[in-house]
Amino acid sequence: MKSIALFFLLILSFSSCKKAEADLDMKVSAIKLPPKEASAGNALYDKADLNASAKEAPQNIEPKIIKEGNLRFQTNDLTATYTQIQNAVKSHNATIQNDTEGKDYGSVFRRLIIRVPSKNFDLFLKDISKGVAYFDNKEISSQDVTAEYIDIDARLKAKKVLENRYLELLKKANKVSEMLEIEAQLSSIREEIEAKEGQLNYMQNRVSFSTITIEFYKSIAEESGVTASYGMKIWTAIKSGFNSVSSLFINLLSIWPFIIILFAIGYFIRKRFKTKKI
Repeated sequence: MKSIALFFLLILSFSSCKKAEADLDMKVSAIKLPPKEASAGNALYDKADLNASAKEAPQNIEPKIIKEGNLRFQTNDLTATYTQIQNAVKSHNATIQNDTEGKDYGSVFRRLIIRVPSKNFDLFLKDISKGVAYFDNKEISSQDVTAEYIDIDARLKAKKVLENRYLELLKKANKVSEMLEIEAQLSSIREEIEAKEGQLNYMQNRVSFSTITIEFYKSIAEESGVTASYGMKIWTAIKSGFNSVSSLFINLLSIWPFIIILFAIGYFIRKRFKTKKI
C-alpha cells in the first residue's frame, strides 16, 4: 500500500511541475517586445496609433491662424505717438517686447516690437493708426497652421499610446535584458513626446499672441530749418578762423628766440648798407 501511495504521489508531483512550466512559458511569451522603429513613420505601432489618434481628433477644431503686422509711418511728435501706442498697449492687454531708438540720415526714429492677443489684433491696429496720414509701409499677414497643428497633435497622442504600452510591458518583464531594452525604447519615445509638445506650445503661443513691428520717425529738417542750418555754418566758420589765429600766435611764441635773431640780423644788414651809401 505504501508503494502504491508513493507512486501516485510522484505522478501528482510530476504533473504539477509540468503545469508550472507551461504557465511560466506563457508569461515569458507574453513579454515579447514590439518591433523597433526602423524609421520615422515606418513602425507598425506608430502607424496604427497615428491612424487611431487621427480618427479621435475633433473634426470641428478651432482654426489656428498666426497673424503678424509690420508698420512704418512719419509723425510730427515722437513723444505723442509713443504715448498713443502705450495707451493702446494697456487697453488691449498687449506687451512691448522690444523698444529701440536711433537716428538715420535726416531723421530720428523709434521701433517697437509688440505682442498683442490675436483676438485684439484688429482693434489694436485701428487705435495705433489714428492720426496717421499715410503709411510708408504696412504689411499684414495671416498664416493658417491648422493642418500642421492637427498632424503634430495626432502624432503626439500616438507616441503617448505607445509609451503606455511599453510601461505595461515593463511591469511584466522579469529579465534584466528585457527591462533595459524597454527602458531604452521608453527614453527615445519620451524625447519625441517632449519635442512635439514643445512644437505645439510654440505654435499655440504664436497663434494666441500676434506680433506687430511698429516704426515711426520724424525728419530732423523740420526741427532745424534752412536758416538755422546756414547760421550754424557761419558760426562754425568764425570759430574755425579764431582757432586758426590762436594756433598761429601760439606757434610764433614758441619760436620767439629765432624771431629776435632774425630781426637783429636784418637790423645789422640794413645799417651796413646805409653806411656804404654814405
